[in-house]
Amino acid sequence: MKNRVMVTGGAGYIGSHTVLKLLQAGCHVCVIDNLYSGHAWAVPEEAAFLHLDIHDREGISRAMVDHEIDSVIHFAGHIVVPESVQNPSKYFHNNVLGSLNLIECCIDHQVNRFVFSSSAAVYGIPGSRQVHETGKLCPINPYGRSKLMTEWMLEDFARSVKGFRYAALRYFNVAGANMQGRLGQSTANATHLIKLASEAAYGLRSSLSIFGDDYDTPDGTCIRDYIHVDDLADAHLKALDYIETRNQDITLNCGYGRGYSVKEVIDCVKSVSGRDFPVNIEARRPGDPPQLIANSDRIRNLVKWVPRHNNLETICQSAIDWEARLLGGTPERFSISDLEPLQL
Repeated sequence: MKNRVMVTGGAGYIGSHTVLKLLQAGCHVCVIDNLYSGHAWAVPEEAAFLHLDIHDREGISRAMVDHEIDSVIHFAGHIVVPESVQNPSKYFHNNVLGSLNLIECCIDHQVNRFVFSSSAAVYGIPGSRQVHETGKLCPINPYGRSKLMTEWMLEDFARSVKGFRYAALRYFNVAGANMQGRLGQSTANATHLIKLASEAAYGLRSSLSIFGDDYDTPDGTCIRDYIHVDDLADAHLKALDYIETRNQDITLNCGYGRGYSVKEVIDCVKSVSGRDFPVNIEARRPGDPPQLIANSDRIRNLVKWVPRHNNLETICQSAIDWEARLLGGTPERFSISDLEPLQL
């Protein structure tokens, strides 16, 4: 790949992993991030880093010109579901209006390849065990609606602007850390189960909560499809290559097609860490579907995505290793020329 790619939110969790993959593939990368939840140290030295907000039309436009951008991968967005319910304005302003501003900048500067970080939240509570991309779209919270609205915008622009192509990647449950120990989930007040369990294993949390153990599942807890963040980063490169070489839009589920229960995940973290911690059973949270598992046939067959870390123990071990790394202090910005695995 020789693309010149702008990555919004490239200092964040998934964005930084994707930036690393792009650089290793030979791309020129320009990272745009306002550092709301990202970290400057997470951007490899080989990438250009601009402290900008996606609402800054002049700054984004100037960056597209200066770096001769031909593709955009868009991660910048708020992602906390309960917060979106409490403050929908924040989510529609950033996730929808911010995306619209970015898309319009792309149109203005003939940047015709756009990969969007969407979410399985666009499905709401599905009626089937496995969710296909053609399934009913019925988000149940402002976060999911903001993602779906951006998908609709991209679809409309692709119809009206000659040459503009997009890929929408619907993430399921992203977890784990870079297998070489350089990047991981570092967002303050993260809400992801494996991250929380890893923190509990190291005593950074006094206990962990399970929200409902009376669902119609084998052990009574919710079942989710967990995808390793490195595999998800690879999916973005595959999607970008697809829309470039095929000149077609595409929407893809990003998951493995296999689910694990909350209890199974917690037991796995305890096992790989060798540490025990208290677990509390609390009331169900409104809107949690009993099972949410991706049908991943399309991403495997159409873009030839082959996951390399499709194993719950591998995912949990990488998350635990990263938590140990964070205990040693704030990581430093690194170069891709120095990627030997860290000894944790």
